[in-house]
Amino acid sequence: MPLLDRILFPRPRLSDARLRRAVGGRTVLLTGASFGIGEALALLLGRAGAALILVARTADKLDAVCDAVVAAGGQAMAVACDLTDPAAVEALIAALPPVDILVSNAGKSIRRGFWASTGRPQDVGRTIALNYTAPARLVSALGPGLRDRGGQVVSVAAANLLLPPPPGWAAYQASKAAFDQWLRAVRPELVAAGVAAGTAYLPLVRTRMIAPTAAYDRVPAMTPDHAARVIARLLVTRRAYWRPWWLFGAAAASAAIRPLWERVSVAWAKRHG
Repeated sequence: MPLLDRILFPRPRLSDARLRRAVGGRTVLLTGASFGIGEALALLLGRAGAALILVARTADKLDAVCDAVVAAGGQAMAVACDLTDPAAVEALIAALPPVDILVSNAGKSIRRGFWASTGRPQDVGRTIALNYTAPARLVSALGPGLRDRGGQVVSVAAANLLLPPPPGWAAYQASKAAFDQWLRAVRPELVAAGVAAGTAYLPLVRTRMIAPTAAYDRVPAMTPDHAARVIARLLVTRRAYWRPWWLFGAAAASAAIRPLWERVSVAWAKRHG
């Protein structure tokens, strides 16, 4: 599997000097910073000289990441915030200093079939709040300052947004797709005002988010450090998106076989429903 991982996910070229020019001395707001991709990215950007504002819900772990950044010579402050709580998001916005770069990395993954979710409206509500409402609110609030400072927004999205949605992932897919469409729609206006906006369409990343799904133990996946370098490269290039080299072909093929995919999905649901 490591060989297949290297083929599917080549390591991106990333110049330490260029990354330092892109983020050094700039204030970076990073959500979902306490674990996985967020933790790896915080350490990477801290070494590059960014002034980090680290946001996550788990205060103890967030403090530990902040301490690790500082111990390595970086600058960081931790702000514990539950981004599913609109009042907490507003309080966070009110307390923020001027921000140069927003990396929207926080996300909630949920795998639950439709019939198991019919009595659980919170499955949709909480997922939408974290994956769509909160990042859209942050971009909206920070937008004027980002425009004045020639800033940047990077969204951490999933490659499967560009593929047919699988059964069991309705709440997750819909919430991530909502913010992806929202950012793509406002991107021309942001770019016209001097604000770069990009999306990292990441494949599977081996974090605690995927741990509950045992099937993922046997499939190729990026490491959090690799994913962090992909995001950092977007910060350097200020491009509109990054996606795996094979995703365009996979998306085209999936569109061609959509009827077959839907029949297979129904058959799967009958067996597992």
